[in-house]
Amino acid sequence: MTHITEKAPSEAAAPASVGTTPLPAPRRTRTWRVLTPWLFLLAPLALLITFTYAPIANMVAYSLTDWDGVSPELHYTGAENYTEIFTREDLFQVFFVSGYYLIASVIQIVAALYFATVLSFQVRFRNFYKGVLFFPSLVNGVAIGFVFLYFFQDGGTFDTVLGLFGVHTDHAWLGTPFSANTSLAGVSVWRYLGMNFVLFLGAIQSIPGELYEASELDGATRWHQFRYIILPGIKPVLTLTVILSVSGSLSAFEIPYIMTGGATGTETFVIQTVKLAFQFNKTGLASAAAVVLLLIILLVTWVQRRLVPDDRVDLV
Repeated sequence: MTHITEKAPSEAAAPASVGTTPLPAPRRTRTWRVLTPWLFLLAPLALLITFTYAPIANMVAYSLTDWDGVSPELHYTGAENYTEIFTREDLFQVFFVSGYYLIASVIQIVAALYFATVLSFQVRFRNFYKGVLFFPSLVNGVAIGFVFLYFFQDGGTFDTVLGLFGVHTDHAWLGTPFSANTSLAGVSVWRYLGMNFVLFLGAIQSIPGELYEASELDGATRWHQFRYIILPGIKPVLTLTVILSVSGSLSAFEIPYIMTGGATGTETFVIQTVKLAFQFNKTGLASAAAVVLLLIILLVTWVQRRLVPDDRVDLV
């Protein structure tokens, strides 16, 4: 007897070739895939160009004129405004005032890094200390300026506190260039310490806890943990903080403008630029000063990025 074996339906319907190439997507689909990211970027790019790059272009154009900010006519003067900035000593020497804020930014970064390192470990009342350190960052800069204006005035809060410790002085804290700039730089340290502290604390807490445990088993001290674990782990945040602090010291404005208005040798480059534009009606010269400040900040940032490249750090 003959047996007839039938093939299974799956075998009968097996494809002739296994390695078939999928058909390419239609042209319209490929076009939408290319355009979709740009459609999402359209609104932010429009805002960036309108409110950032267009004003910068106008500022550069105004810096090449003698515009007074009121007249509808602009007269092209070339690089005359830039020549005046670098040749007039009274216009460029205000950058020396930024040295006080630069020193203050170093103190501020060191203090913020110290408190962030200490409070990243188990310390009693550490949440209370975090709130105390971060509180000044929540206060408006104008309010801070007025508070410390009365704090440093003759017979004010600072003299009263010194008197409690038996120190009596008739020194005018905002009366001489050195003491005034030192006081203003100290206020900036108090105000911005909390922001840098939060940045450092978040970076430190992002480091895996297993590294600390392994280092303790190897007999590492707190200093060794800071030197070989914390410091390399927060290098990108530390670099960013240094860049922001340097640029902030060069463009200090709010605190000195409110407390002294630039008097007694406390005039910064930004205060001088504002006075040139709105007090002396030299908008062209003020625009040139703003361009110079922008270029200096970009140059400092570029040099710092070259000296300290932002390399990826692998601790594990």
